[in-house]
Amino acid sequence: MAGRENHRQRLIEGALKCLREKGYAHTTARDIAAASNANLGSIGYHFGSKDALLREALSEGLRQWTQYFLSRVLAHEGAGPIEHLRTFSSGAAESIEEQQGLMLALIEALPAAARSPTLRAQLADLIEETRRASQATIETTIPGADALDEHTARTLASLLIAVVDGLALQWLLDPERAPTGEELTGALDSILPAAARRLS
Repeated sequence: MAGRENHRQRLIEGALKCLREKGYAHTTARDIAAASNANLGSIGYHFGSKDALLREALSEGLRQWTQYFLSRVLAHEGAGPIEHLRTFSSGAAESIEEQQGLMLALIEALPAAARSPTLRAQLADLIEETRRASQATIETTIPGADALDEHTARTLASLLIAVVDGLALQWLLDPERAPTGEELTGALDSILPAAARRLS
């Protein structure tokens, strides 16, 4: 059993490597087999099809990126909301740059999801998983956030996801003119103190 699980995991890791390097639309079963040091038949044996393996690998990659991003950007206990916004903005730009291949693969998968209920449902579930993870991190790391009602905390998590997605699109399409983490932080520093004074 352990051998089968190891082989299955090796296929996922190989598929994830292909997604980062070749993208969702251009990865073939042979590419995955070569990257995994496995035979073609093992893909069907463990996953049923190449598409099913790619869905699993994409989900695993985005799950890893979410965990990495949240631990790096939001998990600073004791920091105030303004400091969290600063670290969120700079960390978003940096992590998106590091995960360019994976982000491109996700964008490539969206047209396929429009025609595949299975892929659409899997990506929707992944977004919900990301939303819940973001909400939990917000509630446990930002002072006072644990007092937010469920709907507000969930909506805030959705907003943060939308910001990251928007930044990813800008960076992937036009990295030279997209804002850097330093620029985002500088812009926040110029507006947040005045906004805080008005709210106090």
